Amino acid sequence: MKPSALRDPWAWVLGLGYALVALLLLWPLANVAYQALGSGEGQGVSIWSNPSLWGALRRSLWVSTLGALGATALGLPLAVLTARIRIPGSRLLTALATLCLLSPPFVGAYAWILLMGKQGLVRLWLESAGLPAPDIYGALGIVIVFSTQYFPLVFLLTRGALEAQDPALDEAARSLGASTWRRLWRVTLPLALPSLSGGALLAFVMALANFGTPMVLGRGYRVLPTLAYDLFTSELSTQPGAAAGVCLLMVAIAGVALGLQRYVAGRRKVASSSLRRTEPRALPGWRGVAATCAAWGIVLGALTPLLTVVLFSFRNTEGPVFKPGFGLDSYRLVLHGVSRAIGNSLVYSLTAALAIAIFGALLGVAIERRKGLAAKALDGLLLLPYLIPGLVLGIGFALGFRGAPLWLSSSGAVLVMAYLIRRLPYAVRSNTAILAQLDPTLEEAAQSLGASPARAFVRATLPLMTPGVIAGAVLGWVTAIGELSATIVLYRGGTATMPVRIYHQVMDGALGPAGALSALLLGATGVALLMVERVRTEQV
Repeated sequence: MKPSALRDPWAWVLGLGYALVALLLLWPLANVAYQALGSGEGQGVSIWSNPSLWGALRRSLWVSTLGALGATALGLPLAVLTARIRIPGSRLLTALATLCLLSPPFVGAYAWILLMGKQGLVRLWLESAGLPAPDIYGALGIVIVFSTQYFPLVFLLTRGALEAQDPALDEAARSLGASTWRRLWRVTLPLALPSLSGGALLAFVMALANFGTPMVLGRGYRVLPTLAYDLFTSELSTQPGAAAGVCLLMVAIAGVALGLQRYVAGRRKVASSSLRRTEPRALPGWRGVAATCAAWGIVLGALTPLLTVVLFSFRNTEGPVFKPGFGLDSYRLVLHGVSRAIGNSLVYSLTAALAIAIFGALLGVAIERRKGLAAKALDGLLLLPYLIPGLVLGIGFALGFRGAPLWLSSSGAVLVMAYLIRRLPYAVRSNTAILAQLDPTLEEAAQSLGASPARAFVRATLPLMTPGVIAGAVLGWVTAIGELSATIVLYRGGTATMPVRIYHQVMDGALGPAGALSALLLGATGVALLMVERVRTEQV
């Protein structure tokens, strides 16, 4: 390293970033790859000839593909409606859609049990009316949860692309006599295809990696994440090569999906030099009412199961059976029986959020300001946590930190580390987006007046970055506090968290306490979204 580089604080920050990635990402993944391919035990290799793997693969691809298609079927119309038509309460509608995305997936699965399970509210109503009630367990229930959970990905990405389109294109098509539907299919949607495909494939990847929903609703419908978990827990005393082999397959599929999305997006690159943006217009009469009802119907329909969880958390219960009347018994039972899990969730997620805020700010500045090959390479490596399923990373942590010299696999520290690396990209992206809009001459002016680079950053740039730092930390916290897939393989007795307790309560039939804990998690998610929205509004 050159002497000038030694005096550059951002060079040291980049080095710190590489150390974090090496320790918390590459090392766990290397352990997974070693157990799958080179452990010498033969388990990682033998899994490829196991029929259960290929059955789980087919089922995973099936429900993930249907879930992505369902998310597209919900998200695309909502994006078109909100981007082109003035919908009353559109900001609230967007916040509620985001709540559907950020709520823990297994909570949505539990909500559908309350609605369509053996004693579900809707099932009992259908049966009393003499109507057939579909079985929510198995592929149908998993696809429904995936669709209602991930449609905001398609909605938010596609709406952003639609709003950025040059309205002159649509006006030109209209002047040539094209109908509304023809303009939509021949002009609007082709231009938005990169964002639309990105949202759909991101929904596919997240559905493929989802552990909680298939575990709660599967009832024997085994997919790749549940197969990996079963293999890992059953082989924990030996070499878990078979589970590592399944994890390696999940990573490969996610990588192929990402490559496919980039190929689709690369084939149709759209750029516009227009300063105009497409503004939504008011629709008069019944068409405006129909558009508003359709937009709000999609969001409220997806949100109804979560509201059901909150409602049922106040129902009186006796074991797995709900009794008439409402009360706070479930909350009292939760606060007395699993208070340690609540405390663990708060401590681990807040600690991770603090680390995410610090490292996200530092790495965001280093990547945006340095602009060199090292910064670009680190930026690319920080995209990997988006690609790696949480269960894969959790198994990698369990393998990588179970022995000398750290022995962290049975401590709460390993959970904080897993949350940090999984959610750090949120903060880095949030900060680089803000820094791209800030003129670096602010720091240069401070340095010209005698301030050191570090002091110039703290006094000139950091105050302007505060909204991005807060938003990244809050989003990191709300996703960390609801994390199940990595936690389920890393927790040990005293380090159990709220998602782990909810999962076990649902599986054991303790629906009342599960509802109370789920309502607390949803409340935390809602408060976090309000905080992010307030920060964003103040920034604007």
